[in-house]
Amino acid sequence: MIPALDETHNPNLTSWVDSANEPTSDFPIQNLPFGIFTRTKGEPLTRGGVALGTKIIDVTMLHERGYFDGDAALAAAECSATSLNGLMNLGSAPRTALRKRLSALFRAENPDMPGGKTEVEECLWPISSTLMRLPATIGDYTDFYASIFHATNIGSIFRPDNPLLPNYKHVPIGYHGRSSSIVPSSTAILRPHGQTKSPTADVPEFGQTKMLDYELEVGCFVGRGSALGETIPIDQCEEHMFGVCLVNDWSARDIQAWEYQPLGPFLAKNFATTLSPWVVTMEAIAPFRAPEFFRDEADPQPLPYLHGAENSRQGGIDLTLEVHIISKKMRSEYIRPFLLSKGNFHDLYWTFAQMLAHHTSNGCAMRPGDLIASGTVSGNTKESRGCMMELTSRGKEPITLPSGETRSFLVDGDEVIIRGYCDRKGFRRIGFGECRGIVMPSF
Repeated sequence: MIPALDETHNPNLTSWVDSANEPTSDFPIQNLPFGIFTRTKGEPLTRGGVALGTKIIDVTMLHERGYFDGDAALAAAECSATSLNGLMNLGSAPRTALRKRLSALFRAENPDMPGGKTEVEECLWPISSTLMRLPATIGDYTDFYASIFHATNIGSIFRPDNPLLPNYKHVPIGYHGRSSSIVPSSTAILRPHGQTKSPTADVPEFGQTKMLDYELEVGCFVGRGSALGETIPIDQCEEHMFGVCLVNDWSARDIQAWEYQPLGPFLAKNFATTLSPWVVTMEAIAPFRAPEFFRDEADPQPLPYLHGAENSRQGGIDLTLEVHIISKKMRSEYIRPFLLSKGNFHDLYWTFAQMLAHHTSNGCAMRPGDLIASGTVSGNTKESRGCMMELTSRGKEPITLPSGETRSFLVDGDEVIIRGYCDRKGFRRIGFGECRGIVMPSF
């Protein structure tokens, strides 16, 4: 079931950690996302933490000082590991208990601190003095193609008379990506090599991509897994989801165009996928759930295994997404990052529950820490298109940057920054941090 609202979602809650109360903070006390961090000052330790304002709550230190019991202690103990896989595997009850305890401990009114505020403050680290790691050891990574607007826009470029393939409205389309090339935010992205073939050439050539692109995506981490041969019914899928992060699935469009025939994505996709470091839990996004995508009357209804009453009512997520770019020249001239596009995750044709139900419908096993990505998130306006391929119509309509430069695709020195936030009247805005990567020349 989708998590219920409780006292942790109260928009009036504030924290005695002042930075969490800033209106523009991504990490107010209503959020409390999980991540893996390494302290860069003092003894270098890597472990799980929770973001609050500009601080990281060192859950292990609090646990060692006796601030948790019961299910909350069970969840806190897993935060001592160098990945969140163990915490993910516990399911929602311990995670919810830990969230409630942290909310009570760090809220401004009547904080429960048996050892005094100083003892708890010693368990806080500035985010600026830490190095963020991947949140989980990702065994498997599946990338979907869940935006009908993206699928239609891309299809229109290659098949103007028949942009959407006949299976799209019946089945969530996806492919298995490469988990070994998933990297945390701020990791440099080397321009990849591969085979390309010009329409006027007789044979392909091997070299650097000339059509490097980003893809605005959202990822969902699997919590409790499933056994080989077991299916996860759609009404139970939410119980197998841990939380959500931002994803940039970098793509080499010219390599993709040549190798795509006939099997699908390969070298054009598996050279790098960037993740934001903080995982916003399913509990945190509970106030921002939305109905599934509204289908036209002429559209086929999902097959029974992809249809659930709860998914229909609340399977979507009202999540605003932005993509910014800053070039090497813009940095040298102190020009702020330029907004390329702004869209909403609610525009996806398929929900995460439908993706997970379909993924396991043949008995495919899922494991804690497996990553499911949405595919490029695009809306029905040009301003909400989620990649350069769409924004520039495959390079035919270049974008002009504030520096006077133009872009059809990404060039070396370009940095792409993805941001996301949930904001709804009656609730506190929560953010997802940043997913960023700078393009560097290959060796």
